[in-house]
Amino acid sequence: MPSLINSKDKLLRERAASVIPGGMWGHMATRYLGPAYPQFFERADGCRVWDVDGREYIDLMCSWGPNILGHHHQAVEAAAERQRRLGDAMNGPGEVLVELAELLVKTVAHADWAMLQKNGTDATTACVTIARAGTGRRKVLVARGSYHGAVPWCTPSLAGVTAEDRAHLIHFDYNDIASLEAAVEQAGDDLAAVVVTAFRHDIARDQELPTAGFARRARELTTAADAALIVDDVRAGFRIDLAGSWEPLGVRPDLSAFSKAIANGYPLAAITGTDRFREAATKVYVTGSFWYGAVAMAAAIATINTLRDTDAIARMTQAGDRLRSGLDAAAKKHGLSLRQTGPVSMPMVLFDDDAEFKLANAFCSAALREGAYFHPRHNMFLSAAHTAKDIDLALQAADAGMAAAAQVA
Repeated sequence: MPSLINSKDKLLRERAASVIPGGMWGHMATRYLGPAYPQFFERADGCRVWDVDGREYIDLMCSWGPNILGHHHQAVEAAAERQRRLGDAMNGPGEVLVELAELLVKTVAHADWAMLQKNGTDATTACVTIARAGTGRRKVLVARGSYHGAVPWCTPSLAGVTAEDRAHLIHFDYNDIASLEAAVEQAGDDLAAVVVTAFRHDIARDQELPTAGFARRARELTTAADAALIVDDVRAGFRIDLAGSWEPLGVRPDLSAFSKAIANGYPLAAITGTDRFREAATKVYVTGSFWYGAVAMAAAIATINTLRDTDAIARMTQAGDRLRSGLDAAAKKHGLSLRQTGPVSMPMVLFDDDAEFKLANAFCSAALREGAYFHPRHNMFLSAAHTAKDIDLALQAADAGMAAAAQVA
């Protein structure tokens, strides 16, 4: 998509560059995606987004995960507006704090209690802190390549990070039981926690669902060591199973971190935990100026209730199956080979023999011109707002993308 001289997006980028380091930062900085992608958006509704230059796209990123019911979901917006009229950031929490904590305890299978934050990084970091407080130990085991947030103990960037920030991390390989066992042995009697993502969702690689054997062994090892099993459910929470993403495996963690989809786009995160770590949670100091914001809590209650009372997860799965089969058919039509991995509601799409992502970039750029927002290297997200018609329109755009990729192959 060529840059236009009078493009509002281009002008906003230029303005941002003078007052914001790098113009944009973090995973939403589209300079990592190439010139075809718009950086700034004007509005969103359902499963559609419009950039500041007025172009409309079928949204296959869902704000990088938060919009699970679709932008401007009626029940969520009504609940948020009711609470907004009463108050948001007040001198203390609203009644919705207790109501939401009660709902989380009722919904999440392992939960005896809940605490609220604002970002996924808040939640994962608090889980680690609580685990250390509850065990009196230091070592934390994390999978190589897994993303748990953007603070020194876990950020993928090493800029500004010291060796001391990560002195007590020990790495293992996701789904590799022997590797996990070796890391537990290395930690010895100083093991505080094992932290695992709900599924392996490292960027730019095939995704892996956890095997039942790996999940059970993680539970056995942490139980034997009286350490915490922490499931980082920030990305997948409420998209696989409302009771927790490892519940279908029959494995319940001691602590879980949630964010993204919990409030359908309103800023909120949560920890759920077992009674084993209740006292430790009372001792750690975690807080934030806006952590008691009531509007996001009201939105979360409406979101979770809607997910519970409708077939939202089933609809996302159906949309994901339709997208996956359609992309396979389009790839074969144009003589291309795809790898589609991970949960179908959070699809990762990669091309074979595309180490430099030339095919992926060509595909996504062409599909974007036709009105569908795919990502070349990150898992995508579907929402309950995606209908069969929406998926079919995205597949029409994808066909143009496959044709463009075939020209590069």
